[in-house]
This record gives sequence, C-alpha cells and structure tokens, in this order.
Amino acid sequence: MNSQLLVELKAALAESAKDSVNGMGFFPAAVLIPLVERNNALAVLFEVRASQLSWQPGEVCFPGGRVETLDINSEATAVRETAEELGISPGNIQVLGEMNEVVSPIGVILKPHIGRIIAANFHLSHDEVAEVFTVPLDFLLASEPLAAHMEMGNRPLDDFPFALVPDYSSEWKRRRTYEVLFYQYEGRVIWGLTAQVLADFLTVCRKVWR
Repeated sequence: MNSQLLVELKAALAESAKDSVNGMGFFPAAVLIPLVERNNALAVLFEVRASQLSWQPGEVCFPGGRVETLDINSEATAVRETAEELGISPGNIQVLGEMNEVVSPIGVILKPHIGRIIAANFHLSHDEVAEVFTVPLDFLLASEPLAAHMEMGNRPLDDFPFALVPDYSSEWKRRRTYEVLFYQYEGRVIWGLTAQVLADFLTVCRKVWR
C-alpha cells in the first residue's frame, strides 16, 4: 500500500514540477525572431501591436503568443502565431533554432525561436498587428542599447491576515531592480522583453560572426 502511494506521489510531483513557476501566475509563451532578406542582407522583422489590444498596445514586438494546449511544443506555438499574424503559410517559415527561456518580471515564461521567413507578401492580421518593419542585422550588431532600470516591490492587499503577523508592514517593500534595454532605429523604439530577447540573440550572432 505504501509503495503504491509513493509511486503515485512521485508521478504527482513530476507533474507539479512542470507548473512550479506558473504557480505564481506566470504563463508560457513563445516568439519567433524572424529573419528576412532585404537588399541582399539579413534583417530582423518586428511587429507593431494593434492599438486596440489590451496588452501593450502600440508596442514593438516579435510575432508570438501564449502556448496553447493543442501546440505540441513552443516551436509549434511560435510558427502558428507567426503564420497567423503575418498572414503567411507555416511552410514559409524555416526554423533555425531556439534560445533559452526568459522569465519576465511581467509574468511571462518566454521561449524564443529563430526562423527565416521566405514569403514575399504579408497579409497582416490587423486585429493584432498594426504594421511590420525591418532593421538590418548589421545595424543591430553594431548598436549598443540604452540601459535603464526598473524597481519591483510588493505590499499586502486587503485580504492579508495582519492579525496572524502583526509586525508585518502594510507599506510597499522594495524587492529587486532589473535592467530594461532600449534599441532605436529610424524613430522606432524596441524595448522591454523584446529588447532583452533581441540582445540575447545578438550575443549569439556575435559569437558566430566575430
């Protein structure tokens, strides 16, 4: 009896470990860093999010989104979302590889993938994408981003049981600071999580082409 209970416990622990970060309300997502050819050179394609979106409207991002239960893995998510948002066939996306997950302070576990887009024409999903633009990879490799810093903190809300811990402060408590990067190109600003993923990708590129 105890042996069976331990077997069931082991299986339950393995399953719960998959959602250990999501216990804090984080959700898994995937993006594609799309490479395209422009003027016989590689460029990175970016999207501008539609203004009517509730999450970060008007900001620059990579195509991607939340990992759905029907996606076999995060690569499938990145390809599906890219095809939907750009209005191209998944067959026009050649996945080249992936990078390490990024756990964002804004509550996202993001898996970046890199892919080549071989479609000539886009039919944007304007419910999600206002426009797209490209930045030459050579320009990005030569660029140093502006670095700023954000501060995170927490404070108890109305349902916090102060009677159980009467010495606990009800004020905001500073917890940590983190770096926020900003790239600029022809009036566009690439920042936040997108800029962090971009910087990680450029680090890999520099190792290849140094």
